[in-house]
Amino acid sequence: MPPAAEFTRILLVSLALVVSGCASRTAAPPPPEQGHPPKGHHHGGPAAHRFEDAEQWAARFEDPERDAWQKPDVVISAMDIPPGSRVADIGAATGYFPVRIARAHPDVKVYGVDIEPDMVRYLDERARREGLTHIHAVLGEPGDAKLPEPVDRILLVDTYHHIEERPAYFRALAGSLRAGGRVIVVDFKVDSPLGPRKEHKLAPEQVIEELAAAGYRKVGERELPHQYVLIFERV
Repeated sequence: MPPAAEFTRILLVSLALVVSGCASRTAAPPPPEQGHPPKGHHHGGPAAHRFEDAEQWAARFEDPERDAWQKPDVVISAMDIPPGSRVADIGAATGYFPVRIARAHPDVKVYGVDIEPDMVRYLDERARREGLTHIHAVLGEPGDAKLPEPVDRILLVDTYHHIEERPAYFRALAGSLRAGGRVIVVDFKVDSPLGPRKEHKLAPEQVIEELAAAGYRKVGERELPHQYVLIFERV
């Protein structure tokens, strides 16, 4: 083959490889969660993915800009936590809510539950580092929160949509609620640009229906910029 023709062939092959590489990057599927990712608890459902590097996720979960739309003070107020009670955050991840609850209620025992060992390790170290000795990190399982004792309030923030077989899960979870206890579900609105993909989001009506099947009734609700807050008691 003449040198000029050979050069042209090599150039065309090189360009094809570059274009192919660019296309593979730009056409790659988006990450499992768009916008702000879930809190870290997952049960293997359709929106599940791993949260193994706690330090890496902490930069996102603990981003100060999150406060503007997460409204943690509104959520904690809606929980109506009794003095001296016990509270569990299922899907605690790096401790965004356990830390805030513990600071707002120093007389309350707070359990931060996650099924990711590195998240549990991170929260345990964070609680000790920040002197919050009434926070207890708990390693749960996909079908069992493994709470060491019954509690008065159970919080799930951006976690509900990850749980498989939800009615069965919450029927079992009822055994971890003390008399008069409440479950507070905070999750992304279907039309919110944050959170998981739209097909993984759940309308509040579906949450209410599923928890009714599990033996709960809705006793309150709040609206956040991108999320709904639903409050339940056992029937």
